[in-house]
Amino acid sequence: MSRRVSKVLPVLFPALAALLAVAPITARAQPVAAPPAESAQRMVVEAKELAYDERRNVVTARGSVQIYYKGRVLEADRVVYDRNTQRVFAEGHAKLTEKDGTVAYAERFDFTDDFKNGFIESLQVESAESTHFTAPHAERTGEVMTFDQGAYTACDACQDDPTKPRLWTVHAKRIIHDNDEKVIYYEDASLELFGTPIAYLPYFWSADPSVKRKSGFLNPQLTYRQQLGFGVGVPYYWAIAPDYDLTITPTGFTRQGAFLSAEFRQRMENGSYIIRAEGTHVSDPSAFTIAPYGARNERWRGSVYSNGEFALNDNWRFGWDVTALSDRYFLQDYKQYNSFLQNYFFREASSTVYLTGQGPRSYFDLRGYYFQGLSATDVQAQQPVVHPLLDYNRAFDVDPAKTFGIGGQITLDANFTSTSASIANYESIQPRTLDSVYGLYNVCQLYSPSADPYKSGCLLRGVGGNYEHATAMASWQRRIIDPLGGVWAPFAFTRVTGSYLNYDTNNSYAAYNSYWQPIPNSAQSLFVNGSDSVFRGQATPGGGVEWRYPILARSSLGDLVVEPIAQLVARPNQTSIPSLVNMDAQSLVFDDSNLFEWSKYSGYDRFETGTRVNYGGQATMTFANGGFINALAGQSRQLAGKNGYSTADAANVGLSSGLDTRTSDWVGRLAIAPSSFFSIVGKGRFDPDGLRGRRIDVVASFKLDPLTVNLQYANYASQPVIGFDQRRQGLSVNGRYDITKNYFLTGSATFDMSRYLYNSLTVSPATNITLTGSTITGSAPLFSVAALGLGGGYKDECTTFSINYSSVFQGNTSTGLSRNQTIMVSLQLRTLGDAKFNYGLGSLQLNDGVRTQP
Repeated sequence: MSRRVSKVLPVLFPALAALLAVAPITARAQPVAAPPAESAQRMVVEAKELAYDERRNVVTARGSVQIYYKGRVLEADRVVYDRNTQRVFAEGHAKLTEKDGTVAYAERFDFTDDFKNGFIESLQVESAESTHFTAPHAERTGEVMTFDQGAYTACDACQDDPTKPRLWTVHAKRIIHDNDEKVIYYEDASLELFGTPIAYLPYFWSADPSVKRKSGFLNPQLTYRQQLGFGVGVPYYWAIAPDYDLTITPTGFTRQGAFLSAEFRQRMENGSYIIRAEGTHVSDPSAFTIAPYGARNERWRGSVYSNGEFALNDNWRFGWDVTALSDRYFLQDYKQYNSFLQNYFFREASSTVYLTGQGPRSYFDLRGYYFQGLSATDVQAQQPVVHPLLDYNRAFDVDPAKTFGIGGQITLDANFTSTSASIANYESIQPRTLDSVYGLYNVCQLYSPSADPYKSGCLLRGVGGNYEHATAMASWQRRIIDPLGGVWAPFAFTRVTGSYLNYDTNNSYAAYNSYWQPIPNSAQSLFVNGSDSVFRGQATPGGGVEWRYPILARSSLGDLVVEPIAQLVARPNQTSIPSLVNMDAQSLVFDDSNLFEWSKYSGYDRFETGTRVNYGGQATMTFANGGFINALAGQSRQLAGKNGYSTADAANVGLSSGLDTRTSDWVGRLAIAPSSFFSIVGKGRFDPDGLRGRRIDVVASFKLDPLTVNLQYANYASQPVIGFDQRRQGLSVNGRYDITKNYFLTGSATFDMSRYLYNSLTVSPATNITLTGSTITGSAPLFSVAALGLGGGYKDECTTFSINYSSVFQGNTSTGLSRNQTIMVSLQLRTLGDAKFNYGLGSLQLNDGVRTQP
């Protein structure tokens, strides 16, 4: 018997029959909606028609059937509940939505009345993580789903042609998805690419796509290098607890034997840290270069790395970033893609421990440094240890009412630096002379009385012994706008500095110190006189004013602001070398960024003296679309007192800087960004007489789909007095071209257009080879490639594939400079993991026509 009903009725299985017997009605179609919260544990049914067959004891729901039970939603054209067997049958556009958003489509569902167990025909599952299972037949037992002759993929179907094979699919005789363990098992499986089998595995497993971290083996890592042989590493990831884990990767190399690495990570409430250790016992030392160009004499090799940071409170942070290596060549030999080695010009491991504090208007930083050189030309005993470096800054507003209307802002700056090194670091110049040990410019020429008394023939890059330096500076500044719109900024400051040098005259290497004699009137003469310790201090008051007058003009093109700028800085006429040696102010680049600084030195060991005026102006045109053009030009002039930039210190800093004459070089900047896809910034320093370019820097970027290009160009005139005998010129370019939505090409190249660097790297070590610009012979192309990278790949929602070639400097070896060539292939299948293969092509000796001779 069956009866028709006229409204939607919530019913509870297995009491459905009793309810239908009392009030069976015809239902209206209803949209899919989540049931009320109080009904979450009840089975609620909505349908156009509900019928009960008393003879067969079967309940049938027809027409847009929707059943809600414990967060699941079952939809179908027809659902039948057999009270005798307590099973639910759903067919006709059958669809089951799980609590986590996973949707299963099937031709027919055959479930128990709690949906926990059953069989499914022609199943297709779409998970909340956009993964897909299909099978002609599947069985569900509790939280375990078994797919017979199943397929799994994380690739979406082609929108234009859904029947087209997915990019990759795993087909297996049986796929078992265990939702309790969060693991997917594959039996008798094959990996298909565009429907074509490319790999077979009798058995493997992967984590459920919803799992973020789970213990288990990761994909193998493959590598090959001539020095190591073929290598296979199998990482094991151990999720020890929710807040920490451990990854252990044993690797076997056919030539060098076992290699073990481990990485421990922990995240805490106020920070996190990581510890990574790796090491090996070398099986075949002959694969590596002899000392000092390689580590052939090392048998136990490895590294330890750790970094971490913790917030002590809202204002204070403590952290560290530490690297310890068994030898300088470990990363080059075993970790080819380590970030330390990507740029030949910066090859060192830097370790630091720090404590920083930041307030609304204050800053505190305390840290120590340890540097380990990674190139053949590094002498570790010359590397300074910083213990510690302290910086402090604080700003205060001055209340005009309490200061007779003065007002403004007071700023306090303080620095303390303590360093030590075993031996001094000298660099010979005019002419350069190489030692017989490492081929370094460490043997300096004897001083000639006829030489320029302000120019040393030997630069002191680092002092041997202990060196402490302290600086404190208080400054006041106020901004005032006059009735005409001019902006005045008067300022005053007092700077106090002191240094203590305990020079080590005993711990020296003859190869580096034996020929050195400083010029008589230089600060370096201290060492000749035999003193090994000295204190030096200086107090420098100063003041001045800065004036700007912005002028605004509007036009149809945009808004133009023209701003002339003038600045006067007055200080006593005292020595510009308040510190005996120069450790932290050896880099001096005079350009637009420091034209209006009170002192243009980069550190605390040097400071401007005398009275100086800085002047110039800038103009900015702003367009309606947000684009702009900005230009700045200016110059500096010493009005009175000693020009500190023309006074040589132990490193000749200031000489040949563009500031060492009474009227400085011109500096300028031109920035053009007419739209969001193109920008170019050019900076330059020019001779004041003929405006010849002495330092040119250009940075440009272009981004217009599908092409992105970034370019850097530099051209610096020679500066023999500070150790740069030759003009330096280089070009770096990198780009990406998106061939299609998924395919791309990448490339990068660095061109050494002057070959100045090769002077020190292509010379075979010999006794006291004198090298000057006139001894360079041979020819090289203008765009000689110093570093090269080429690559391409494919990327979509489920797959990332890339192949890259790189050629980077290996550094000086026993046979000269060479490039290390490597190919890296990477394949990442979403949810299955990634695979990487590094193949070393070996070293390519440079033979480009550049050579040196004595």
